[in-house]
Amino acid sequence: MAACFSVCRAYVRGADRLLRLCPRCELQAQTGLSRLHRTDFATAAQAVSNTEQTAVSDAKESFSLIQEKRHDQAERSVLINCPPNTNKKKFLAYISKHGDIRNHFFYETYGIYAVVEFSSRDSISSLKENCTIPSLQHEASVPFKSRLLTLSSTATGKKQTGPNAIKCHNLTPPSFDKLINQLSKQETVDQQMQCLTEACQLTEENISLRFLVCSLLRDIAAAYFPDCIIRPFGSTVNSFGKLGCDLDMFLDLDAVSGHDQSKGSGLSLEYQVKRGASERNVTQSILSVIGECVDVFSPGCVGVQKILNARCPLVRFSHQPSSFRCDLTANNRVAMKSSEMLFIYGSLDERLRFLVFTIRYWARAHGITNSFPGAWITNFSLTMLVVFFLQQRTPALLPTLNQLRDLAGPSDKCVIEGNDCTMVTDLSKITLQQNTDTLEKLLQEFFEFYGSFDFGKSSINIRKGREQNKPETSAMHIQNPFETDLNVSRNVNSSQLQRFVTLCKESAWIFQNGDVLKRRSASSSNKIPQWGVAALLMPSVTKSVEAREKRKRRKNERTAERIMSVLQSLKSPAEAGSGSEGYILGITKQDLREAAFPFQGQELRVSRLHSDPVPLTRLV
Repeated sequence: MAACFSVCRAYVRGADRLLRLCPRCELQAQTGLSRLHRTDFATAAQAVSNTEQTAVSDAKESFSLIQEKRHDQAERSVLINCPPNTNKKKFLAYISKHGDIRNHFFYETYGIYAVVEFSSRDSISSLKENCTIPSLQHEASVPFKSRLLTLSSTATGKKQTGPNAIKCHNLTPPSFDKLINQLSKQETVDQQMQCLTEACQLTEENISLRFLVCSLLRDIAAAYFPDCIIRPFGSTVNSFGKLGCDLDMFLDLDAVSGHDQSKGSGLSLEYQVKRGASERNVTQSILSVIGECVDVFSPGCVGVQKILNARCPLVRFSHQPSSFRCDLTANNRVAMKSSEMLFIYGSLDERLRFLVFTIRYWARAHGITNSFPGAWITNFSLTMLVVFFLQQRTPALLPTLNQLRDLAGPSDKCVIEGNDCTMVTDLSKITLQQNTDTLEKLLQEFFEFYGSFDFGKSSINIRKGREQNKPETSAMHIQNPFETDLNVSRNVNSSQLQRFVTLCKESAWIFQNGDVLKRRSASSSNKIPQWGVAALLMPSVTKSVEAREKRKRRKNERTAERIMSVLQSLKSPAEAGSGSEGYILGITKQDLREAAFPFQGQELRVSRLHSDPVPLTRLV
């Protein structure tokens, strides 16, 4: 994006009207607990739901084509708040007067909502012509005509039952207890991992709602940038999103620049534009204005924060009708390529998705990841760890990013801000090696691999598919796949890294215990014993790790005290005698290594009882 404030259309549609409404108006937020109707969990977990897996199973469609289709569906959709006693048949009959309905579904958050997709955008225009601005008795309304509507009904009565009742789709993940119970009912670890993925992944309805929220925000931004698009990226589109994840979006202004019309006549026209000191300043200005408009004009958007001084400036808010936590950035095209990369990897081998979902849930259950920013490992970093691990298999399950680049055609070439983001988009060009490892084996060896990985010296590089020397002193180094001078795990400190490594070792130990992997029958109380993945997710693992670390610290402290006591006695000539070689009885080399006492550089001689002295110099 050029470093100019591109409010650049001479016919800024609707902008004058929006600007006349600038006097701020408090939009009263709806309150209440978010209650979501849940489908039967057991059925949902066992059935192959209509999800992101659609894209995985149909590799003929490219990532960009899938996004464009979903964007077009969102542009033909409306979001309607319905009364709790709404009759489904009457509702659909009323809405269909304005055009053919291609798809619809209901869900519940702060009320019952319907997402209605028409076959034509003209139907939305017809529907909006029959909508009115509500008149408020004690407040003023902002007359912005969005596609977020409210259905009013004069009918009274109880909630509908029977075939005309509204059935709401689930937008939230299953509770921990329900998931553990369902996992314990499976026959194999592989089935457990598939069950967990199917229960937690984004549904087709959830993805459609996310694209619709982006489209509703575009209606705000289009007043200033008519050709802009607000695109979701990250978990929403990379095939690894779970129910309840944030909605990351970016304002794509690439189409705003226009086309060169100088051919033939030798004349051309340019828009007069505002200029900014830098591209960053322009981005901050744009997001500041868009954030203000979202706060003032967009119904349902609450808690708007403009975080403009971050490394990547953003606007953060909550969208109440969908219960999504939203982050809006501008022209973040590198992040979009990262999403496409993960989508491609997830399309090549479904075992990657099963592993990622299982390991992410395991990490969250034990506090390795967190929804708040801090020193915790992020979900993206965990996914990079899984991809790298699968590249190390023999034979490799996944190709390196350089191999995907080498298979790319001329139309795939992509350079963003000097970063080579080229990848093949035609997945039929990719030939995978035959690897028949089971999910159980891969999960166990993932824990073994990172339980012994030398994070102190080595960096992870999925572009080359091999370890390399760490270029910096951070605790963990995972090279950004496209902005290669960046470390995606730079936030992780040594304490959190050590916790991750320790839990990997503990989980590998659990897998080595054969009894844990055996499915057991229900007890007399009909309670199904936890086994396999269900056992890995239980907090007993964390408690065991903490107990072992505590015992190790106590042992080290006792060993250090014993060594200190002997060294103090050696310093006394009267007690040690002249020429004493300073034998330390009953203390092993391992004791000295684990003690980490502050005697480094002292020359000692160590002996076990009833054994010859063993010289030890600078052991610790």
